[in-house]
Amino acid sequence: MLLSHGGEPSPTGGPVARWSVEQVLALAPDDASRKAGTRLGAVGPWTDTGLDAAGAVWGLCKGSGSTPYRTVVDTTGPAYSCSCPSRKFPCKHALGLLLLRASDDAAFRPGEPADWAAAWIEGRRGRAAEKAGPAPGGDTARGPADAAARKRAERRAERVTGGAQELEQRLGDLLRGGLAATDRSGYGLWEETAARMVDAQAPGLAARVRELGAITGSGPGWPVRLLEECGLLHLLDTAWLGRERLPDPLAATVRTRVGLPMSAEGAPVRDHWLVLAQYDTPDGKIVARRIWLYGRESGRTALLLSFGAAGRSPAQALPVGATIDAELTPYPGGGQLRAELGEQFGAMPPAGPPPGIAAAAAPAVYGDALREDPWLDAWPVTLREVIPVPAKDGWQVADAHADSALPIAPAALSRPGLWKLLALSGGGPVTVFGEIGHRGFDPFAAWEPGETEEGGRTAVGSVVQLV
Repeated sequence: MLLSHGGEPSPTGGPVARWSVEQVLALAPDDASRKAGTRLGAVGPWTDTGLDAAGAVWGLCKGSGSTPYRTVVDTTGPAYSCSCPSRKFPCKHALGLLLLRASDDAAFRPGEPADWAAAWIEGRRGRAAEKAGPAPGGDTARGPADAAARKRAERRAERVTGGAQELEQRLGDLLRGGLAATDRSGYGLWEETAARMVDAQAPGLAARVRELGAITGSGPGWPVRLLEECGLLHLLDTAWLGRERLPDPLAATVRTRVGLPMSAEGAPVRDHWLVLAQYDTPDGKIVARRIWLYGRESGRTALLLSFGAAGRSPAQALPVGATIDAELTPYPGGGQLRAELGEQFGAMPPAGPPPGIAAAAAPAVYGDALREDPWLDAWPVTLREVIPVPAKDGWQVADAHADSALPIAPAALSRPGLWKLLALSGGGPVTVFGEIGHRGFDPFAAWEPGETEEGGRTAVGSVVQLV
C-alpha cells in the first residue's frame, strides 16, 4: 500500500492517512535536505513527540546548541513550523519528524499538543476557518482602488500592444533577411529583442523570443524548427492585437500566454484529488513547482503552479500518491488546467492510479487540446498497460496489446527516472502518467503492477516518481 494509517480520526470524521517514507522524501526541497532529514528520522534525537486527532505532529529535536528545536507539522496542509534558523522549507527537522512518524507509531504519544505547539496549530486552523467562512453578501460598489487598478491594467495592455507590434516588425525583417543567416548574428539579437518585450511588460513574449535564440544552430534541421516557432509567435502576436474578436476562453488564454497575470475565478470544484506528480523547474531567477492532480469523481485533471525565490523551494507541496479531499478553483482560459488549491477537508485512503488510455489514443488527445490552446507544448495523459522498450534513437513506451508506441521525449532520456521506469516494468505492462507533446511522451510517475490476492482481488500498487 502506498499509505498506511493508524486509525486516527480526521477533522471530517475519516481516518487521517499516515504518509509513507517515499512521500515524505518527495517534500524535500533538495538532496541535501533529504539526506539530513533521513538522519533525523529515528528516535534518537527526538523527545516529547506527539500527535493529535486532526493530523498534527510535534516534537523537540536535539541540535548543536543547548536548546532543542521545536518542530510541528500539520499534515492536512501540509504546513510546517520549526525554531531552527534554516531557510529551507520544509527544513530537515520537519522531514525527520515526518519520517519518524512514517516508520514508528510507538514514538508518538496521542493527545493534546504541547503549549508551544498548540499556539501555532490553533493559529493556523483559526486562519483556515476564517478563510473558509461565508463571503459577505451583496455586491459592493467599485471604489477608488478598483478604478486605479483598471487604469493600470489599461496602461499595461497598451504597452503590450506596442511590444507586439514591434515584435511583428522584427519577425518580418527576420524572414525577409532569411533564417539561415541568423546563426551569424549570435545570441545578442534575441536577447535584445527579449529585453524589449520585458520593457513592454510582456514576459510571455520575452520567454518565447529567448527560446528562438536557443534553436538557432542547435543541430540539423534547425531552420525548419525556427520557422515553426516563429509561426507560433506570429500567431500569438496577431491574436493579442485582435483579442477583442476572439471568444472569451481563447482571449483569456492569449492574455495568459503573453504574460498578463490572471486570477482563479471559476466555481470551486470539491473532489477527492489524487496527487499524480510534483516536480520543480528553473524559470529564470525563480523555481516553478508543478503539481498534477486527478479528481476521482469529476474526472478532471488540474495543475497547481507555485513559485519560489532564487535558492528557495516553493512553499506548496503535496505528497505524490496521496488523495486529498479538497476544493480547487480553476483559472480562466480555453484548455487551461491550472487551478488554485482552496479548503482541504482531510486526506483519504489510497486508491491506485487514475483511469488510463491506450498509447495510440494519446496523440489525438493532444491534438484536441491544441484546438483550445495552439501554444501548448504538451498535455497530461495517463497511459495504461504500456512497456518501455528501446528504439532506434532512444526509448519508447509500447502498448502491451497493440502494435503502437510513443517515443519518450528527449528531456526524459537523461533523467534517472527512465531507469526507475525500466526497473518497475521489468518487461511487463505498467500504468504511467506524464505529458504527451510534439517531442514525445515525458513520464512523470508510474504505478507498480498490482498483485492478485486471495479471492481474486487485485491489490493497489504503489506509485514511483520519475521526475
